Amino acid sequence: MPLFTASLGSVSSGLAFLSHFFDNTSHNAALITNPAPSFNFPCSLSRSYSSKRATFLKVTVSSGSTTRTDDGLDQAVLPDHIRQDRRSADWKAARAYNEKGLIYEGRIEGFNGGGLLIKFYSLVGFLPFPQLSPAHSCKEPQKSIQDIARALTGSIIPVKVIQADEENRKLIFSEKETAWSRYSSQLKVGDLYEGIVGSVEDYGAFVHLRFPDGQYHLTGLVHISEVSWDLVQDVRDVLTEGDKVNVKIVNIDREKSRITLSIKQLEEDPLLETLDKVIPQDDSVDSDTLNANDHVTIEPLPGLDTIIGELLKEDGIDDVRISRQGFEKRVVSQDLQLWLSNAPPVGDQYTLLARAGRQVQEIQLTTSLDQDGIKGALQHVLERVP
Repeated sequence: MPLFTASLGSVSSGLAFLSHFFDNTSHNAALITNPAPSFNFPCSLSRSYSSKRATFLKVTVSSGSTTRTDDGLDQAVLPDHIRQDRRSADWKAARAYNEKGLIYEGRIEGFNGGGLLIKFYSLVGFLPFPQLSPAHSCKEPQKSIQDIARALTGSIIPVKVIQADEENRKLIFSEKETAWSRYSSQLKVGDLYEGIVGSVEDYGAFVHLRFPDGQYHLTGLVHISEVSWDLVQDVRDVLTEGDKVNVKIVNIDREKSRITLSIKQLEEDPLLETLDKVIPQDDSVDSDTLNANDHVTIEPLPGLDTIIGELLKEDGIDDVRISRQGFEKRVVSQDLQLWLSNAPPVGDQYTLLARAGRQVQEIQLTTSLDQDGIKGALQHVLERVP
């Protein structure tokens, strides 16, 4: 092979040192020349080609008995100062990808115990396993993360640069951030999704969302308080990794790329039910309810008598009395809860419900206030009552 002399200041001379820049008005990368001293080494210029992101010079470089084709320069045959300049330019490109949130199609070179090794021009970065899209594990749930990584080696995946620290040699990628850019615009608060439980923590469960294409692209959190209307002490008592669940999107934090989900909100809130709905009034449960006009005194739930006394001090409230009580099969909370029933008023009488443990008491409120006025009065009382 002939000895080829290349001046790095000119692409047309055959071989150029390439560095990267990004136009402020475009998300496409481009390559420009970076003037440097001339150098000699055996090589042959193959051809140039283009991709959606950039235009490259494809160079075949011979070194000893090996020949390889790459999308850049073979670092092993370059002088140290040229190699360092190339790496410095690639770190600059990595920072630009990070700052602009651009997507890079990276080749997976291998993996270790913590994640994948991703080629970025002349650099090799790291993609931690938690930053992989859930699509891989949901597609083949029987596979371990190591088996998934082994199968992915050699493939190209879209990633974002989430850390580019040249000084500490930290180049970190995320496939999850790419998925967020591509699919989060489809999400709306109130949407319902099928999902698979990915992991269960003390504070809640992470659920992978199934999109119309059948893939699981994004992950949201079901907080422990949103798992069930029943009191949940341990999420693991209710949910297990791999469970298929239906969820509702209750919040989207687009700045932090976070989705908040709920399972319990797919069911009617028991705190909005009437006593007749909580404890159906039929022959099978008559013994579970008690009316005040049965000539039996109904003892107020602990703390309720104080609240009733304070309510009677509010303007517009004429009378407050317990009319019925019943016992339900499940315990929502041992704490006293008080809410305005969704039952329509009868004349000037509204219904309140109080709950503690299994016991529910129905309270008749005679007032000239409307629902908003009653809620305001309840708020004033609860602020005064310790």
